Amino acid sequence: MAKEVTRRLNQKVVVELWARAAGRCQFYNCNRPLYKSPVTQEQGNISEIAHIWSFSEKGPRGWGIFASARKQLNELPNLMLLCHDCHKIIDADKKGDRYSAELLAMWKEEHERRVSIVTGIDPSKKSHVILYGANIGEEISRLQPEHAKEALFPQWFPAEERPHCLSMSWEGKDDREDYWKTEEKNLREIFNRKIRPLIEEANPCHFSIFSLATMPLMTLLGSLMTDKIPAQVYQLHREPHQTWQWLNEQEKIEYKIKVPDSFKHPPVLVISLSASISYERITAVLGEEVSIWELTIEKPHNDFLRSKEQLSEYRKTMRKLLVDIGKAHKKTTALSIFPAMPVACAVEFGRVRMPKADMPWIFYDHNRNKSCFIKALEIGGIE
Repeated sequence: MAKEVTRRLNQKVVVELWARAAGRCQFYNCNRPLYKSPVTQEQGNISEIAHIWSFSEKGPRGWGIFASARKQLNELPNLMLLCHDCHKIIDADKKGDRYSAELLAMWKEEHERRVSIVTGIDPSKKSHVILYGANIGEEISRLQPEHAKEALFPQWFPAEERPHCLSMSWEGKDDREDYWKTEEKNLREIFNRKIRPLIEEANPCHFSIFSLATMPLMTLLGSLMTDKIPAQVYQLHREPHQTWQWLNEQEKIEYKIKVPDSFKHPPVLVISLSASISYERITAVLGEEVSIWELTIEKPHNDFLRSKEQLSEYRKTMRKLLVDIGKAHKKTTALSIFPAMPVACAVEFGRVRMPKADMPWIFYDHNRNKSCFIKALEIGGIE
């Protein structure tokens, strides 16, 4: 007796399946390219087409909803594009308990929706997402890619499915002697390896930066990016609920600059935004003969920075302040920096730095175990 349905697939269905899957495995979180060898990178079709509801009645997942419409088993809604490994995994589940037809259909739909969104985005709206975290005291920094993607929408869309992570996994704490040198070396090397080629390629030429680290390291990241590269820096807000999305805060922040009485001593910049820093803590490290400049606000606190406009005003104020310090002191003199500021301000502080115009920076960081500021890292001509 002739078979009612054959396994042979209509070529038009195969082409559309490939197009909807963007030539990648539709198994959740696999996403393997199926048009080249993962080993040699040679071009070739390594895909397999799987039935969500099985072609055979006794196969994994059975006929299901197609029991009375078997001709539809070979139609697009019932087919998935998979790599060999993932195809083998789902079909090894003979009863379809773990990899049910409903679950596979949901994965297929999510994958195709993601492809549709990403490929439909105007190139001018795409942004490379950068995540950078480093250990802070006893805390281990955690950045979630999903939260970053939510913060971009609707102004920007991720240029790639996975963000560019610059973090290093190790047990180093900021009270260890090797911490700063190790973190600095890693950040510079991974930035040059991962981000520098994207900057040179400039397709797209925009970056979205999410960072949770010590202030000196976040400023170093900003200095590597510079403000010549289009970028949006994000701030983690804790109230009214935790989010990386910029808020529609209309309040204008008045940044205040305190100028030293004399410019004859080595310059120090105190940034008292998220907390106040007493001058006694600075002279305890550097001695009394210093000229202290300070950037602050009326009431420094952790969550004052709420909008992109407030961050923009900070950027303009800081750039002018650095110019004033440069005019008052010799540019070959190192500027000692004692910071207490939000993460976005720390990154932008590095971005507004002008390597050829600004004096070298020496960063100090508060060490919790020693209850004082310690020298952390240097940025500029004395590196």
